[in-house]
Amino acid sequence: MPAWSSSWQLPDQIADVLPSEARHIEELRRLLLDTARSYGYELVMPPLLEHLESLLTGTGEALDLQTFKLVDQLSGRTLGLRADTTPQVARIDAHLLNRSGVARLCYCGPVLHTRAERPHATREPLQFGAEIYGHAGLEADLEIQMLALGSLKAAGVSALSVDMADVRIVNSLLAGAVIPAKTLALIHAALAAKDASELDSLTASLAGGISAEARDGLRALLQLYGDEKVLDEAAKVLQSLPGVLEALQDLKWLASHAGDVKVSFDLADLRGYTYYSGTRFAIYGQGAELARGGRYDEVGAVFGRNRPAVGFSLDLKELVSVLPPQPLRAAVRAPWAEDAALSVAIASLRASGETVVCVLPGHEHELNEFDCDRELALHAGRWAVQPLIKTN
Repeated sequence: MPAWSSSWQLPDQIADVLPSEARHIEELRRLLLDTARSYGYELVMPPLLEHLESLLTGTGEALDLQTFKLVDQLSGRTLGLRADTTPQVARIDAHLLNRSGVARLCYCGPVLHTRAERPHATREPLQFGAEIYGHAGLEADLEIQMLALGSLKAAGVSALSVDMADVRIVNSLLAGAVIPAKTLALIHAALAAKDASELDSLTASLAGGISAEARDGLRALLQLYGDEKVLDEAAKVLQSLPGVLEALQDLKWLASHAGDVKVSFDLADLRGYTYYSGTRFAIYGQGAELARGGRYDEVGAVFGRNRPAVGFSLDLKELVSVLPPQPLRAAVRAPWAEDAALSVAIASLRASGETVVCVLPGHEHELNEFDCDRELALHAGRWAVQPLIKTN
């Protein structure tokens, strides 16, 4: 088989983005960054690759299996292609900005995953996110939640819903138990899947075991999902555990400020990056999970600044995939000619914000990304824009 026959093929779950979708993604990127700026968030641009130990230090270790590695030809050190931007933004807050007060930061750029997060998803998401550093109160959690919802609404997503949980509840149940990281991840997965038999097997396998009260509490979590009544039921079942009532009250307060958005709770679902330390949320719309966020107060500790932190992120490619396609962009068609007056007319239109497509000789009937609904034509020695009469 000749080499050229497969040279155009891309790796699995990696794809080119073609003109109409690319334009939609770029317009959404600008819209979401402007939305974040309207809340006071400053744009940062971390590098796509860093020394591996920086990307995977501390809370970043959870991303190890998702991170592509390569060798730097200049230094011989191992580099990593980022799988998530939050550890990088935490490094920027800790070492480069080093502010004593609140820092609001946002970003938008590609991340790379060795494995897609779910079937048919891309391994090259375009991650947009926003984060607040320096405020431990629920006001920051609420602002991030409102910004996430506002961003999706601005993008045109309707009928949004929010699902909430708090990792402090499960952490309280497992406090004191020595659990290997791999087993803990499996316990979280069993809780999310509502798999009672797997959960029982995992907790029974722990060295030294866990208390009967903790095991009963974990089993109870499998049923604690639904509307706000779930929080009252959880308060009855788990009231003896330290910190649980505070977590439940925080969830209730955040839900009370969600406005017209439907809110649900799943106290067993802790899917997502394992650096969350408090409340977490997922936002759904158009039948898909579109954004994920929460509090991760320990994220900057490994960089020397253990500051309160809360944020969210979403994949612009995933977002575009659930939105209706955009119509072609209106444009002005112009002939190609060596005419100084024509060049001036075209430049003037482009300066005013118009798209002017010059038709190259012999290509008058070709279609592209732009819908030419007007044309630049010569009348009485003057170039002027007029409606384009289309012929079949």
